[in-house]
Amino acid sequence: MNSVDLPLVIEPAMLLDRLADGKLIVLDLRPPERFAAGHVPGALSASYADFVAARPPAMGLLPDLHKLSEVLSELGVREDTPVVGYDDEGGGRASRVIWTLHALGHQAASLLNGGFQAWVAGGHPLQQAEVPPLPSSFEAQLADPTVLATKDYILSRLGDPDLVLLDTRSDGEYRGMDLRAARGGHIPGAVNRNWTDNIDPSRDLRLLPDEPLAAAMRAMGVTPNREIVVYCQTHHRSAHTYVALKHLGYPRVRGYAGAWSEWGNDPETPIET
Repeated sequence: MNSVDLPLVIEPAMLLDRLADGKLIVLDLRPPERFAAGHVPGALSASYADFVAARPPAMGLLPDLHKLSEVLSELGVREDTPVVGYDDEGGGRASRVIWTLHALGHQAASLLNGGFQAWVAGGHPLQQAEVPPLPSSFEAQLADPTVLATKDYILSRLGDPDLVLLDTRSDGEYRGMDLRAARGGHIPGAVNRNWTDNIDPSRDLRLLPDEPLAAAMRAMGVTPNREIVVYCQTHHRSAHTYVALKHLGYPRVRGYAGAWSEWGNDPETPIET
């Protein structure tokens, strides 16, 4: 649970019950035209691009604190505001926003399990009218750097048995056959689980049930007693795995925001294929 007693992963029926109290902010991370066609009542349209920064070759970095302060203030987020995020792609975009809020020390952030698909499949109401946000004065600070991994941090811990590097890209990217940087492959010692393997299509893109998901992680050596660093190409897909692991109770999980766009384009970093 987070500080306002909402679970990190919230079911559509619970969100529906909480909409009436007016004490939370729901962020829709879908494209604006899809938002306009219908969205969770009271939701605000948020741009995913506002939550990532590109400093080529690294394309998925944490924006500067001034930018995040502006974005979150415009959306009306306050230090004690519960935030629920959703998208329609399995939860990657919404999870990146949640990870960002965690880095800022804002723990009252939840992922709508299954996102827009699950909301619609549950027969819940939609709204087309746009509700204007009530601006706030959110002052962003990097309050919890323990959720952030950097290239230097990973380099300093390569080979440490307490650390597990979890590559959430496709098998082709992991093996270096699908090249999306100057070099293909993966960080030495990393294990691979495609982020989509954590999603259950038969349950409207919700996370897999807890026990099968936890068992799959344990089988790979991704265990709660170790520190886990997740990464993909831009910490979009891996943000979803970050949320999944935190949902399972893993206490030490970091996201590598530079990810393969940084590591794979640096000729000095070691790689495996």
